[in-house]
Amino acid sequence: MNQEWTVGSLLAASSAYWRGCTLQAGVRLGVFGVIGDSRLAADEIATGIEGDLRGTIDLLDALAAMGLLNKENNIYANTTAARELLCPESSRYLGHMILHHHQILDGWARLDEAVRDGRPIAMRSYGEDVERESFLMGMFNIAMLNAPKVADQLNLSGCRRLLDLGGGPGTYAVHFCLANPELSATIFDRPTTEPFARKIVEQFGLSERIHFVSGDCILDQDYGRDYDAVWLSHLLHSNSPEQCQVIVERAVAALNPGGQIMIHDFILADDRTSPEFAALFSLNMLVGTKAGKSYTEGELRDMLRAAGARNIVHQPLQGPSDSGILTAEV
Repeated sequence: MNQEWTVGSLLAASSAYWRGCTLQAGVRLGVFGVIGDSRLAADEIATGIEGDLRGTIDLLDALAAMGLLNKENNIYANTTAARELLCPESSRYLGHMILHHHQILDGWARLDEAVRDGRPIAMRSYGEDVERESFLMGMFNIAMLNAPKVADQLNLSGCRRLLDLGGGPGTYAVHFCLANPELSATIFDRPTTEPFARKIVEQFGLSERIHFVSGDCILDQDYGRDYDAVWLSHLLHSNSPEQCQVIVERAVAALNPGGQIMIHDFILADDRTSPEFAALFSLNMLVGTKAGKSYTEGELRDMLRAAGARNIVHQPLQGPSDSGILTAEV
């Protein structure tokens, strides 16, 4: 990335967390949901969020300055983007992922310690159940933006059984099945994920075609057999290179001859300096995991080849973040 840095752009980058914290406070306090489709005065909003009037006014004005609220004659209303993306009743709600970003913020504030020590930061806990819900539902919200396009883009014709490895709430399994009426799927993930996955699968009326298997991608040596396709979405970046190789090999072992493995992740260029989001996300893994990171396309290709996969193709993907897909045959 050839950015020309100036005093202004450096200070903007250094203070970027101000905008993030403002957005996160608005979501956490429920500002956008309280306003909804209405036009409200600051005191009405303060009452709705149980906030101090002075603090509420400052927050509302900052959100208006960011273009998330409209302010006219001291009356506030959601912008179109806020109604679509920040109101909880919207099908495109992003609040869960924004809350997840809020919950990991204190770890990022100590990034220097993680770089110096090479160990994840022990972060303040908001409660395991709360954090799990924010993460899983946040992943669901983000995947809902990608999954329909991915399901249309990838060719699963002739596939009858798909394994969604580390599938979380099962968003991709759902959309693969919706796009391929002959397909059934298995979501393989930890037991704590099962209630979220079952809720999503039932919501789409696919309980007869999508099943959940409890397991651990590292501890369990067998992911099952006779699958025609295996989907690994945002799974490898949480693990060490050695663990990733084991996961890929076990995924390949679960496939029928001629089956395909599909890896979806934040894939770095081989010099590790682009895309920017993937490079920054690797720091997120440094802060939050023992050995996870963003992997380069070359590293992922080497893992696939070592597992016996061939015909590796990098699929272009246009989505809300710089992710990519590698597909391969066995």
